[in-house]
Amino acid sequence: MKNIIESWAGKINPLVWNLIIIVIAVIVGFILKAIIKGILKLYKKTEDYSLFRSAIIHLGRPMNHFVPLLVLNMMVPLMDLSKKNYALFDKLVGIALIISLAALLIKAINVFEDYIYHTYDLNKDDNLKERKIRTQLQFIRKILATVIIFIAIAVILLSFDNVRRIGAGLLTGVGVGGIIIGFAAQKSLSNFLAGFQIAFTQPIRIDDVLVVEGEWGRVEDITLTYVVLSIWDQRRLILPINYFLEKPFQNWTRISSEILGTVFLYMDYNIPLDALRKEFDRLMEASDLWDRRVKIIQVTDAKETTVELRALVSASTSGKAFDLRCYIRENLITFIRDNYPDSLPVSRVLLKNPPEVKSQNNREVDQIAEKSLER
Repeated sequence: MKNIIESWAGKINPLVWNLIIIVIAVIVGFILKAIIKGILKLYKKTEDYSLFRSAIIHLGRPMNHFVPLLVLNMMVPLMDLSKKNYALFDKLVGIALIISLAALLIKAINVFEDYIYHTYDLNKDDNLKERKIRTQLQFIRKILATVIIFIAIAVILLSFDNVRRIGAGLLTGVGVGGIIIGFAAQKSLSNFLAGFQIAFTQPIRIDDVLVVEGEWGRVEDITLTYVVLSIWDQRRLILPINYFLEKPFQNWTRISSEILGTVFLYMDYNIPLDALRKEFDRLMEASDLWDRRVKIIQVTDAKETTVELRALVSASTSGKAFDLRCYIRENLITFIRDNYPDSLPVSRVLLKNPPEVKSQNNREVDQIAEKSLER
């Protein structure tokens, strides 16, 4: 077979022969692309997870250039080139193939990530285990992608003789160079170690509910250098990753997503507590937001003009707890307003000698004085 190809190559112009080789590699790429496109059409309407579908989606694009480059790299020895041009062309194809392979490996990580996301779904109330695994996976994915890019760049650079000689020279001064690089990369190394510590000790996780800098929100993303907090009003709070190792913050879902909520009411002293507790129990039993763990209403303070009532409720998530608190507050206020309006807070003023009475007494005294003068 090789002799036949060489005989054909001898009968064709070298430039034309080389173009034929390149065109064949490109055609193979287009054929593969057409096959992938056809398979995608079959799975276009499929919404359920499939490992094969995930591989097609993520690996389809990098395969479009990886396979042609791989075929071209194997066919380079068949090309009719001078020794100098052959070395240059082979080097360029090799570099392009390394870059393409790196892109393919990075996309392969996304296929594995899809599988983990499907297996550990966050869309449930008690998702502590899922959040742990996703936080570690997200950090590992970024580390692997960084390592793949670094290795690809290193392999490309080491393929040049001059770079290898420079590298050998640098090894002789690795002591002083290491100290200089260590000082220069101190901040980056600190961020990397902080990210590594957060990923495996997990003071925070993906989808954790935090209160940071007076803001309430969920952890949306954890990178190697910063954390993105999605605030309840759709703002984003960006914090350096070292913040969560150096400063205090509240994590409402550290152990579980269950949480207690409070509702404070300030009423007059004549509030009928038994009737209020009965209505509170009825409201709690009728609500789907309550997780059936805690429900209690107590007088927690007595002030000069009002008593402080605290309703303690429980819910499976912080979001449900907030809605439950609003629900209880609104309905209890409505119940008191409609049935016991006198129990709403009032201000009492005791007047020992009202002004209108005083003025009436003065008029009576003046009338008596006038009558005595007339006599």
